[in-house]
Amino acid sequence: MTSLWSRIYTRKLQSLCKRAEPTCLRHICSIHEDERSDIKERGPFASKLKTRGVVSIQGDDTFRFLQGLVTNDMRRFEQEPPPPQVATPTLNQPVAFVEPLYTALLNPQGRFLFDAFIYRLPAKDHRLNQFGSAPNSNGTPLLLCDIDADTADEFLEHLKKHRLRSKVGIEDMSKELCVWQRYGGSLMQESQNCGNAEVKSSGWGAASDPAAQASVEGDNEGYLWFKDPRNRALGYRGIFPSERIPPLVEADKEVDEIYYLLMRLELGVAEGCNEIQKEKAIPLEYNLEWLNAISFEKGCYVGQELIARTHNRGVVRKRIMPFKFVNDSGGGAEILDIRNGKKVGDVTTVVGSRGLGMIRLEAAHMDMSQLAVKDVTGFHVKLFKPTWWPANWSPDGYNG
Repeated sequence: MTSLWSRIYTRKLQSLCKRAEPTCLRHICSIHEDERSDIKERGPFASKLKTRGVVSIQGDDTFRFLQGLVTNDMRRFEQEPPPPQVATPTLNQPVAFVEPLYTALLNPQGRFLFDAFIYRLPAKDHRLNQFGSAPNSNGTPLLLCDIDADTADEFLEHLKKHRLRSKVGIEDMSKELCVWQRYGGSLMQESQNCGNAEVKSSGWGAASDPAAQASVEGDNEGYLWFKDPRNRALGYRGIFPSERIPPLVEADKEVDEIYYLLMRLELGVAEGCNEIQKEKAIPLEYNLEWLNAISFEKGCYVGQELIARTHNRGVVRKRIMPFKFVNDSGGGAEILDIRNGKKVGDVTTVVGSRGLGMIRLEAAHMDMSQLAVKDVTGFHVKLFKPTWWPANWSPDGYNG
């Protein structure tokens, strides 16, 4: 694989994959080539996401402040939590909690700046105290934002620029807290009504034990595993203290983050500024509306005009798509229709023979023998339509 990289991968693509350890990358590629790398049949795995950082936002104006900046609707965090979701609360599991949301922040022109997972820690009056006997008193709202570590300083600067006189405290917590993802195996196969498959057998004699099941999903500081808010096939995500391993992470199942990247490539899900071009990307072209990152019912926010106009017109002619290099031959910068040499897309991310590309939807319906990478011979590009895509995304870009 080393000669393959040096021979045909462009410098741009190498920088996109700079976080991958070469040995691990070669191992995954070799698995992928003989069709035995299907993560759905392996795992579940757990990865500490070193490419993500954590920022805390706290204060009386927290929700109003973020509501004007993010593409998703923060009002769900302001509402009273739903009825108790846990029949038997424990020190490790609050009686009620709010699921996290995925969102994006845009510039005034509606172009992508940052993506973020926002968590609201369970209120203290919804948790047992350290003696397990009574709840503590409530405090000011505390949100944690899971963001791209490479742009953490820019993210903080962006928030502080818009803070003005809002009563909001913003702090980088990346040293104290870290992001984890559990994925693969049964976690990718769960149905809408199915719970966490790893948790169901927790308890005495592997029998159904609600208290034990609740306990193993979190810790006594209120940090929990949550279903990934983008798509259930992505598994579970959570923020946990840096100095210890989260619950449900077994030593033989902890793997390098490159496996998580490979899973996202197979599912067609881009994440972070290395994969979603900052100040250039249009969020709808990266399928963020179908990854639950955009609300079309909330009020105004920075960059809303382009999003609303594109959505109302119902036409998006390009979308990020997963692909595979056929004949084991690497990557490139542009994808062409070899019949006429016309450019139909750009490669954005590559791991081995898998990748993501910004592709014109009309090309997604071509025969794979008609698509190739510019200036590279000997193989073709095979596009995949993710199973979670809606059926009405047609070749002409109409999304009505």
